[in-house]
Amino acid sequence: MAVSGGPDSLALLLLANAAMPGQVDAATVDHGLRTESRAEAEFVGEVCAQIGVPHAILSVELAAGNTQAMARAARYEALGLHFTQMGVATFATAHHADDQAETLLMRLNRGSGLSGLAGVRPSSIFFPAGVVAEMLLIRPLLGWRREELAAIVAEAGIEPVKDPSNTDDAYERARIRKAIADLDWLDPSAMARSARYLAEAEVAVEHIVQQTARSCCIWRDGGCAFTWGHPRLIEIGVVELILEGLGASDLRKSDIARMIDRLRSRENASLGGVLARRRMYPTAERTTTDVMWFEPEPPRSAGA
Repeated sequence: MAVSGGPDSLALLLLANAAMPGQVDAATVDHGLRTESRAEAEFVGEVCAQIGVPHAILSVELAAGNTQAMARAARYEALGLHFTQMGVATFATAHHADDQAETLLMRLNRGSGLSGLAGVRPSSIFFPAGVVAEMLLIRPLLGWRREELAAIVAEAGIEPVKDPSNTDDAYERARIRKAIADLDWLDPSAMARSARYLAEAEVAVEHIVQQTARSCCIWRDGGCAFTWGHPRLIEIGVVELILEGLGASDLRKSDIARMIDRLRSRENASLGGVLARRRMYPTAERTTTDVMWFEPEPPRSAGA
């Protein structure tokens, strides 16, 4: 499991070790962003030694860019590689209900769709870079509140690490956290439940998208015809599958939505190397149907 030394991850360490003594391994990632980071990682090692949990310190170097995003990516890659090399296929992080509430509010504020509003998932599949392996990432504390986890650590007599970025207004999550703290009528546990319901809704939508793609798409002549007449969310999901089937990647649902809007206005559109247009497509001997037609975009001439 990942243990940073903060109260949340220390509580996860203590709870996991109590539930599965002798079956827990821990690792701390040292990003080298603060002078105290090495000492904090060594502190986690001391806590682990006291309770008999093997511990490793993983040092990473960050490229330039969004510091928190780069640190997160480097952290997961280092953890995935480490646990894979140990023969461990599952590792846990200490995301909790307050984290989930913060994530939900941040994404609401950005106008995110269903996938974004589903928040942090209880589990996800993770593929570490440079390793032919599949990791299961679990988040077992999504039903716990921050203060509950802090109480567990305090009762154990451990003084957790304090990360200054958690209260730095330069970061969106820190600002959201302070806003929630000032609004006692907000219930992070209820918000976390809403995120879980949205995640369940997303699974249902994905199931309908797959069914619709099988029944309403015709793959022929190197392209794909998709009939109209579906809810917008389903159309976006099916078109995403079509574009991926024709070799497109790194697709944004907002771009796919704009592509469909152009087709609805009878304009051609292209995205990810795929050309889309409306056409009347033969679906029976004497019947044609208005469809979205997708095919690989023709290569451009050298002078274009």
